Amino acid sequence: MSRITRLSNLFLRTLREDPADAELPGHKLLVRAGYIRRAAPGVYTWLPLGLKVLRKVEAIVREEMDAIGGQELSFPALLPKEPYDATNRWTEYGPNLFRLQDRKGVDMLLGPTHEEMFTLAVKDMFSSYKELPLTLYQIQTKYRDEARPRAGLLRGREFIMKDSYSFDVDDAGLEAAYQRHREAYIRIFDRLGFDYVVVYADSGAMGGSASEEFLAVSPIGEDTFVRCEESGYAANVEAVVVPQAAPIDASGVPAAHVEDTPDSPTIATLVDQANALHPRSDGRSWTAADTLKNVLVMLTYPDGSTEPLAIGLPGDREVDAKRLEAQVAPAEWRPFEDKDFAAYPMLAKGYIGPKVLGENNADSGGSGIRYLLDPSVAEGSAWVTGADEHGKHVFDLVHGRDFTADGTIQAGEIREGDPSPDGAGTLTLARGIEMGHIFQLGRKYAEALDLKVLDENGKLVTVTMGSYGVGVSRAVAAVAEATHDEIGLCWPRNLAPYDVHVVATGKDEAVFAHAESLSAELVQAGLEVVYDDRPKVSPGVKFKDAELLGVPTIVVVGKGLADGVLEIKDRRTGERREVPVADAVNEVLADVRSEAHAAGANTQHSGD
Repeated sequence: MSRITRLSNLFLRTLREDPADAELPGHKLLVRAGYIRRAAPGVYTWLPLGLKVLRKVEAIVREEMDAIGGQELSFPALLPKEPYDATNRWTEYGPNLFRLQDRKGVDMLLGPTHEEMFTLAVKDMFSSYKELPLTLYQIQTKYRDEARPRAGLLRGREFIMKDSYSFDVDDAGLEAAYQRHREAYIRIFDRLGFDYVVVYADSGAMGGSASEEFLAVSPIGEDTFVRCEESGYAANVEAVVVPQAAPIDASGVPAAHVEDTPDSPTIATLVDQANALHPRSDGRSWTAADTLKNVLVMLTYPDGSTEPLAIGLPGDREVDAKRLEAQVAPAEWRPFEDKDFAAYPMLAKGYIGPKVLGENNADSGGSGIRYLLDPSVAEGSAWVTGADEHGKHVFDLVHGRDFTADGTIQAGEIREGDPSPDGAGTLTLARGIEMGHIFQLGRKYAEALDLKVLDENGKLVTVTMGSYGVGVSRAVAAVAEATHDEIGLCWPRNLAPYDVHVVATGKDEAVFAHAESLSAELVQAGLEVVYDDRPKVSPGVKFKDAELLGVPTIVVVGKGLADGVLEIKDRRTGERREVPVADAVNEVLADVRSEAHAAGANTQHSGD
């Protein structure tokens, strides 16, 4: 049974000023209200109040995982190198991996994710199809050496995740496991209470085929996603697949011709010069959409090798950094620098055209740089683009007739109003916080680590796997960001550290005695109670602390006690009402139960 938590001896110190290193409002409030404390960049201490909220999130996740037959275990965070070498992730993770050596010089790591360990555990213990299907999970601390940890708990170097893995003999079993997890995740995020959307996603370093993300809809989210209201299509922007544009008849396009375009190294200056010096014959003006820009980047692979890459796309579009990152992973990319241009003297900076690009043209004076086009560049389409000479551009250069590429790349920016890839309407853009990610991994890790079982015919078959993650510590931050107001945190009932915050005001001993008695009755009735019993703290400070901490129900025992009334305040709505002292316990219980019932009936899922 719970007991009264007294503010006079709770390990808590609230702050009146925002911490200097916090950027987001929810992060500021979590620190100010004494839920978390920064220990190092991207690393936080969970103080008693924060830990209570974290444990409630964990409980929701654990209940729903157990409900689909998941079995919980816990791997160490300190892991051997060898399994990650076998899957090549020791190299592919690059600088994001925390690497260390023991006193004997043996390489080890702090686990960023545990596919290898789960796979090896099943390999060690199971050998027959009769022991499958199987779902294992853990709720455990992970480590990633983020280059720029930021946003508090949302992007740290140490974080708590639920990761689960399904093991099946065949693809039908994997699909069933995937759907069970998907349904469990919908229940988890419904219970956490924030608005979220399920979107198609890129599998990233995890690999695998089918992949979906659960995003908490939030203007402060780092992920951009798209939706089509007409069809319900939704995808992370990295996963949007722009269809290949249909071929165009170029028989009427004149031969390509090079023209002077002085001082036009940018798309804007090129459009100005083209309109001034080379107006179109059809009477309309040149626009950025008529130009083909060629963007050069340098890729660095996990083994340290580098490769230049050229991307051609319409001049009215930019390369999207996240889409490009997803396309070139596990390599990292950076823009071309002066030293890179110096290594390729045939590239005229600001005037680069397709003629010097492509892997097959190195022998004819080209750069040999791999050249990929945006799929919106149709075969037969005519462009204004660089002529590979300063102050000159080529007009009417036709794709397929005058130049070719080495392939396509899905790296162009996606815009509001673009056609939906499913052809059913247009796209709208929004931002979100990644809260969960589910993958059909297939046999990638099982093959690398030789996880096989005997099937019903006595034949060895490779097990197929699914991987399913929930950001548990991130969920605390996401809820704080979604529910706070201008005066403090405002927790939903099922995640709040306490059900009721009892505040005793003034100096009258009778007030404190009654507040103590009321708190005891509420605890006896099954509620979690924090009681502000501090005797020498002003009512104003106590009220501000109550609002900052964000417990859903605040009960004030003060001067109204002499008239036989107490005040009950709803933290979320701000509504206050006076109730007779004799009715206070029942009134609070009614509030708690009605709110809990409403939360159970309400879901925040905004669609697939």
